[in-house]
Amino acid sequence: MRLLVINGNTSQIVTDKVVTEAWRIASPGTGVVGVTASFGANIVTREAENVIAGHAVLDLLARHHAGFDAVILGISFDTALEAARQISPVPVLGMTESALLAAGEDGEKIGVILFGGISRPLYEDLFARLPAGKSVAAIRVIEIASVAAYLDAGALETAILAQVADLAGEGIHSVVICGAVMAGIAERLQPRSASRLYDGIPCAVRRAEALVNAGVKGERSAVSRVQAVTFSGLDAALVALLEKSAQS
Repeated sequence: MRLLVINGNTSQIVTDKVVTEAWRIASPGTGVVGVTASFGANIVTREAENVIAGHAVLDLLARHHAGFDAVILGISFDTALEAARQISPVPVLGMTESALLAAGEDGEKIGVILFGGISRPLYEDLFARLPAGKSVAAIRVIEIASVAAYLDAGALETAILAQVADLAGEGIHSVVICGAVMAGIAERLQPRSASRLYDGIPCAVRRAEALVNAGVKGERSAVSRVQAVTFSGLDAALVALLEKSAQS
C-alpha cells in the first residue's frame, strides 16, 4: 500500500513532521510519500491563503496521485477536500475530518484545540461542512506569537494540557488537537491526561489503510454539462485530471 500526503502549506518542515509521523504509525508494508506546495503561504492562517492552498493541493494531486492507493491532506483545514474527492480516482482523506470521526466513535461530545484565533473561522467553516463536525461542542484557542512558535509543538504542550483539563471540567473528555505540525502530539500527551486525545495524521493513516484494505475506491463523479468546459492557465496535469473526471 502507498499513501500520498499533500501539504498545502509551502513549509517543508511541516511536510517532514507529517510524513515522519505517518511512517511511524503506518502498518508494515505501507509506504508514505509527502509533497509540498510550491506556491502560497508558508503556514495558512486566513481564507485567502486557504483558497490559494486549495489550488496548490489540486496541482499536487494531479501531478502525483498515480501509483498511490489513497491521499491524505496534510493541512488541518482539510483544504480542497471535496474538490479533491470530486476528481481523484483514489480515496482522499482530510486529517481533521479523520480525527473528528475517531474522536466521535463513542458518541460523546468533542472538544477541539486550535492555534491562533485568526484561523478559527476556517475551522468553524470546516466543522459546519463536515458531518463529523456536528459533534464539536467546544473550541479552545491557544494564541501563538509567531509561525516559529507554532512550529515548536513541544513548547506548547503545557498550554495544550491546560486546555484539555479545562474541557474536562466542562464534561468533555474527547479532544482533537488540530494542526498538521502537531502530528503525533496526542500520543505523546496521552499518558499525562485522563481525557482521550486525538490528532489528525495518525487517525488519517489508520483510516486510509482501512479504506484501502476494504477495497474502497475514490468518490470521483462526473457532473452533467450542457456546454463543454475549457481551462486556461492551469497546470497541464490538473487540466488532464479535471477532464478525465468529467468523462468518468
